[in-house]
Amino acid sequence: MSVTKVPERWVNSWDNNLKLARQLDEAGIDFMLPIARWIGYGGDTNFHGNVLETMTWAAGLLASTNKINVFATIHTAANHPVVVAKQMATIDQISKGRIGLNIVAGWNQPEYKALGLDLPANHESRYAYAEEWFDVVKSLWERDQSFDYDGQFFHLKNVLGDPRPRCHAPILNAAGSGQGRAFAVRNADFLFTPAIDLDRSTTEIAELKQQGKAAGRNLGVLTFAHVVCRPTEAEARDYLRHFGKDNADWGAVDNLVRLQFAHAQSFPHDLLALIRDRMAAGHGGFPLVGTPEQVAEGILALHKAGFSGTTISFVDYNAEFPYFRDRVLPLLKQAGIRKPVSTPCTAA
Repeated sequence: MSVTKVPERWVNSWDNNLKLARQLDEAGIDFMLPIARWIGYGGDTNFHGNVLETMTWAAGLLASTNKINVFATIHTAANHPVVVAKQMATIDQISKGRIGLNIVAGWNQPEYKALGLDLPANHESRYAYAEEWFDVVKSLWERDQSFDYDGQFFHLKNVLGDPRPRCHAPILNAAGSGQGRAFAVRNADFLFTPAIDLDRSTTEIAELKQQGKAAGRNLGVLTFAHVVCRPTEAEARDYLRHFGKDNADWGAVDNLVRLQFAHAQSFPHDLLALIRDRMAAGHGGFPLVGTPEQVAEGILALHKAGFSGTTISFVDYNAEFPYFRDRVLPLLKQAGIRKPVSTPCTAA
């Protein structure tokens, strides 16, 4: 998540991911959530150009862990719903119910071009497609007889979901636009949104949860954060400046910000220009910078604002997570906001 050129930046290899997953599993972290990309953002590092494919990534990690939940991030335009429904049902068996689905309706125009696809010009079209896409997936998971499906985008004959998941897979959707948030309220268990101004977030979260309640659903709201945790605040801020400013890949940062402005509404556009430094440090995530006590206070502030949880990222996960585990997690447990990991259900 850090758009940086420092040599110790995260190496996104399978071996590193497996080592991290096992650390997180043992520490009682709730879930892992991947970025899905097909081309990078350029710059000196081609940021995100080498991310792993997330469905196979999730299957491998879940086969090698015991408690942690793992999401697969799936772009509706690039993945057929009949295929995804069976992939998820297969991983449900592998993981005994620990797989989740992060649905991306699409926004990255260069990525669409790389796949030979056309990006719909407006959010309404993208989310109309995503709505029908997920309706197909749900139908395959819920129906026990073959059926035909004749929609605006999908025309299917004699399809059947077999096997079907034995557990409810939690659904996550990142949404900033009105259309996106309406989709999440209707379909997702968790809506994923940035935390930039916590006063603003408090109001938004209350509104989103009320919308979910009106729809008869208990909607959780998640955010994402970047951690720089050191014994002293000065050490943490010195390292933040080192990797997130002095050695940032500004070419990739500017490409990322430009594409967000042009095609996405994940970040509020009135604030996006103000957080260029945050985009370099942690892809726009909420900054948790300082001592273990200060980092814990930041997470507690997110909790107080109404967030159900947050992801956390590091420049080098495997090198930095153990200090966070040993020094920050006990403070969160002491504060009463850490609970044992739970899965959607226990499969027979």
